[in-house]
Amino acid sequence: MKMQGFYKGVNLGGWLSQCAYSEQHMDEFITEPDFVQIRDWGFDHVRIPFDYNILECEDGSWNQSGFARLKNALALARKYGMNVVLDLHKAAGFSFDTYSEHESGFFDRADYQERFYALWEELAKRFGDDPEHVAFELLNEVTNREFIEPWKRIADTCIKRIRKFAPKTQILVGSYFNNAVAAVPALDPPQDEFVIYNFHCYEPLKFTHQGAYWTDQINPAERMAFEQSETSEVYFEQLFEAAIQHAEANGTSLYCGEYGVIEFVTPEDTVKWFKTINAVLQRHHIGRAVWCYKAMNFGLTNPALDDVRAELLQYL
Repeated sequence: MKMQGFYKGVNLGGWLSQCAYSEQHMDEFITEPDFVQIRDWGFDHVRIPFDYNILECEDGSWNQSGFARLKNALALARKYGMNVVLDLHKAAGFSFDTYSEHESGFFDRADYQERFYALWEELAKRFGDDPEHVAFELLNEVTNREFIEPWKRIADTCIKRIRKFAPKTQILVGSYFNNAVAAVPALDPPQDEFVIYNFHCYEPLKFTHQGAYWTDQINPAERMAFEQSETSEVYFEQLFEAAIQHAEANGTSLYCGEYGVIEFVTPEDTVKWFKTINAVLQRHHIGRAVWCYKAMNFGLTNPALDDVRAELLQYL
């Protein structure tokens, strides 16, 4: 199954996740004119990362204002003809961001897992009646390889509980190593026809993340250019090959929930990278959402991209 209406998207990173959570920030970081701009740039959907603490109060009750924010975001997206991927970016007990977050224990503790299931049940109750326009992404970027077996069990249970309230909502499930495309073959066959394999792609990392200070895989002082050639497309073809075959063998499709280039890369090299990866994504009809719309060191609104943005938007 191919994801319909989720072909060309953009992430609203830094709004309801990876943020200070102040009311002012959540009120002002993304507003209606941003949805207008995203529509005008030709995107058909937005991916909205959100954290569990936006929706859960400390006493275990639901934070109604958090759910209201998501509801309003969905309404704005629909107003301007776009669909939405709801992405749980941080769960109680787990975050991909080990640099600045201190969540742990999710894959070992039943209480954290039950909170995860209950949260997704509540999201399904509230937003699961619109499967053509709203998709669910269970958890952002499972990290360590040793987490994959418990994660597959957790995801399977969660999907079953979601299905009581959202029988046809498309559900995105990623693998380990931060949703690495190379790890997609570790995923089990989909539970039903509405489960999609999800991956992220920032390869080669030394190019897309040059200058990044939050990972020990990068020397922040190093810089490199992108050499666009026939072999660079071959690089992505080979990178995606096993995932494409695994999806086809299991009767599902692929979705790339994040891909992008850090602001320290030259605008010209940024265009080259996107043009190359986009050719392969399009060739295999892979839906995707670029990281990201604004700020977060990857924003499309970065003034440095002003002179190349019109060309760049052709390759997203």
